[in-house]
Amino acid sequence: MARVVVLDYGSGNLRSAERALRRVGADVEVTSDRHAAQECDGLVVPGVGAFAAVMAGVDSVGGQPIIERRLAGGRPVLGICVGMQVLFERGIEHGVETPGCGQWPGTVSRLDAAIVPHMGWNTVRAPEGSVLFDGLDADTRFYFVHSYAAREWDLVPEPPMPEPLVTWATHGGDFVAAAENGPLAATQFHPEKSGDAGAHLLTNWLKALG
Repeated sequence: MARVVVLDYGSGNLRSAERALRRVGADVEVTSDRHAAQECDGLVVPGVGAFAAVMAGVDSVGGQPIIERRLAGGRPVLGICVGMQVLFERGIEHGVETPGCGQWPGTVSRLDAAIVPHMGWNTVRAPEGSVLFDGLDADTRFYFVHSYAAREWDLVPEPPMPEPLVTWATHGGDFVAAAENGPLAATQFHPEKSGDAGAHLLTNWLKALG
């Protein structure tokens, strides 16, 4: 049974993430303990609300160095919703720029859509070879609720680093719906609110923990 820590920094979707992971067979602990977060098989960084507030919470429990050390050792991390957004270099909300964790280059900004927030079920376009979306049909829908996203993907790896696998969705314009980059993966949608489709994706992630 995979040991998973949901990083507790005060986010509102901690318990729903915990329940979803337990549903698919993970041994889950919700904690801010740095040792537990460092030594578990997989670390989940959830997030709802504003980019700046989530970054402040992550920093309050030493989340950035935990993420950095895990990735340096090839240990898996999964970001969810704003927990994905803060993996980028910066977020801009209401004209205020906030530095992110900087694991990926790029900026999280307001969706270019007539109706915001983007709330409800939507399909995604996953690339060939995706681990997260393995076994899921192209018409599978996931649950989104957000007003901001990464609308470009700026990371161009140099050989021998493999090309990241980027999944896209559309609301007004295209935005990054998920990304898989070595041990670092993330989804803009909420797998914990996406029913059987979300459970399938989380199962795929758990299997990849080894």
